[in-house]
Amino acid sequence: MRIIKINATNSTNSFLKELAQSSSLDELTVAVTNKQTSGRGQMNNSWVSEPYKNLTFSLFTPLKKIKIEHQAYLNFAVSLAIYDTLLEYDVPKLYIKWPNDIMSDNKKICGILIESTFFDFRIKNTIVGIGLNVNQEKFDESLINASSLKIILKKNIDLEALMNKIIDNINIKISCVELGNFNLIHNQYHEVLFRKGIPTTFLNQKTNQLFMGMIHGVTSSGDIQIQLEDNTIREFRLKEISFAKV
Repeated sequence: MRIIKINATNSTNSFLKELAQSSSLDELTVAVTNKQTSGRGQMNNSWVSEPYKNLTFSLFTPLKKIKIEHQAYLNFAVSLAIYDTLLEYDVPKLYIKWPNDIMSDNKKICGILIESTFFDFRIKNTIVGIGLNVNQEKFDESLINASSLKIILKKNIDLEALMNKIIDNINIKISCVELGNFNLIHNQYHEVLFRKGIPTTFLNQKTNQLFMGMIHGVTSSGDIQIQLEDNTIREFRLKEISFAKV
């Protein structure tokens, strides 16, 4: 494993993308920075992180055995790896909010961005970007649902030790996917899904209308299944639906 430490960069995902294009990466490569100026999250959201207080890093992972049709399991695996790591730190009321935010109770503590390259119907490699709020204590007023391990656990956390645990667990979970343990990964993801079976308000991104429903599950392709008020179940893709801000 190769670890590249960067004092500051616009995005660790972008850094590894450019490195992969300019050189031949054939091993697990990690880029970690103290200061990320243009961090990216799901659905083109930005990720803002206080320098030197949090974990902002990305992993480049070469893959050989995972078919394109199974790429959602990468998301499940990485989310579960971070979930499992934070369980080791006794973070309470942990959940995975679809598709891959990590929550403690109703507070977001971690975001994940996964970008993959494909070749011959398989995933050639993947870059996993992770932003984890660790020792930050103050957040912008607009981030009302943000929190950190320091706030929750009331103690400082060693950033490097935490990162190494996450990397180890990601390797374990991705190996499960490469071995074809899809049902195991899928079931584990379902067990910790945020607000599963609880009446929730959603926003339809196409119509800009709010509606009520309950999360029934997530399909093998990563689409969320919502049980509507008439008891029908409808599937939505990532950019078609979001949790309403209330």
